[in-house]
Amino acid sequence: MTDYGHEMEFGVFLPPEAEHAGETVRLAELADDIGLDLVSVQDHPYNATHLDTWTLLSVIAARTTRVRVFPNVANLPLRPPAVLARGAATLDVLSGGRVELGLGAGAFWDAIEAMGGPRRTPAESVDALTEAIAVIRALWTPGRSARLDGTYYRLAGARPGPAPVHPIGIWLGAYKKRMLRLTGELADGWLPSSSYAPPAELAAMNKLIDEAALTAGRQPADVRRLYNVTGSFSGGGTEFLHGAPSVWIEQLAELALDEGMSGFVLMTGDATDLARFAEEVAPGVRDLVARERAGTAASPVTGAAPPELAEPPPGLATPTPDDGRRLTDTVLWDESARPAGPPVEASAAYTEHGRSGGAHLVEIHDHLRQELARIRDMVRQVRAGALDVGSARAELNTMTMRQNNWTLGAFCESYCRFVTMHHTVEDRALFPRLRGFDPRLGPVLDRLTEEHHVIHEVLERVDAALVAMVGDPTEIDRLGQQVDLLTDTLLSHLSYEERELIEPLARGPRL
Repeated sequence: MTDYGHEMEFGVFLPPEAEHAGETVRLAELADDIGLDLVSVQDHPYNATHLDTWTLLSVIAARTTRVRVFPNVANLPLRPPAVLARGAATLDVLSGGRVELGLGAGAFWDAIEAMGGPRRTPAESVDALTEAIAVIRALWTPGRSARLDGTYYRLAGARPGPAPVHPIGIWLGAYKKRMLRLTGELADGWLPSSSYAPPAELAAMNKLIDEAALTAGRQPADVRRLYNVTGSFSGGGTEFLHGAPSVWIEQLAELALDEGMSGFVLMTGDATDLARFAEEVAPGVRDLVARERAGTAASPVTGAAPPELAEPPPGLATPTPDDGRRLTDTVLWDESARPAGPPVEASAAYTEHGRSGGAHLVEIHDHLRQELARIRDMVRQVRAGALDVGSARAELNTMTMRQNNWTLGAFCESYCRFVTMHHTVEDRALFPRLRGFDPRLGPVLDRLTEEHHVIHEVLERVDAALVAMVGDPTEIDRLGQQVDLLTDTLLSHLSYEERELIEPLARGPRL
């Protein structure tokens, strides 16, 4: 298991066809709006049907506000490194620090030569890339005139500058042994594609990078691992990234935890797939990876036997109590029929990983509670006429699941999707592992799954109220009623889940 601990990031690899230039820019704007981190474009300057990559990236940077942009990857033989360095630094300055540099040694040599570029052997292309990295970094480093005397590239007193406003990462598209070793020695990131480096081959390639990094006096974690991926949201889940979002979540989280891949860049030109990747897959992967990382240093803790009490033993997360207050008269389930899990055993032993797993469950639930409370407050203020759209947008800008183009409906929809995703991850990942670990939890897990379905029906009622509100603003009252019902069911469910699962999680399997 290799996890380098990097923050999870998600992005898109856009097609640069000139015939669909407007759509490409619109997809980049969509990626910015729905919370992705990265927007990239392939670089094949010899392709007459493609837009120029750096010109396109400049337009995308100007039309977005938060995503980082980069070539995936820049064709070095047709882009002199000194000019490339100044161009990347310039765009970094103009975009407020939102540029990274994907860099490749070159391919398709007939086409490169047809454009007036050099034809290089594989060994020559790696040597040239090594020199190019030195040139680029020299021109990004403030100081005296730079001098480098290389076989392929040289600097003879060039003045550094402009300086990037943030440390631009140099991410190499590498597959062969020499390129992988160069990545470990010099690069900030590794950027392979799943079509050329399938998941089964990542471990061996990562090993070469890690060994080279250590030999060069670096740490393996100094190299971020990103992965260009392609897939489909149809299929049975037996193939890589062919299935429902839950399949993508589990497979990508596994790559993050077992192979250290912390950036996933979807190759697509489809807006629907892009939205599902950003709004369903990315949050789900972050959730699973965060829960697993919370216990990466797990070790058994066998101290004093926990007391046989209704509440969790000392040292475990405290479940949030249900205060019994309800906002509606609608009853969708019988709370008195909820089964209880097995009693706490005096011999139970807990791990630090398990303890943090329960704490993380409460943390996620607290996030859901807090955001729901703020939705309720905004609905109340809109109904009372005390909050206009401008003020509401300012409020939402402090919230996790904010929308760039704000409407109350857009935020409610985002919240509903997040709740659905969280329950899907539990049903398909968390609950099966707990059931296998302790079959006595079966009745509790069955009941929790049943409640997930009920809550999903409530979310559909919220959705219907949102649709009605679009055509008739007075339907805000109906929306308020459905949000009240969601509050009753969701808060009750979260309390029950914490009460029954915190203790099993503390002694349970790695999740």
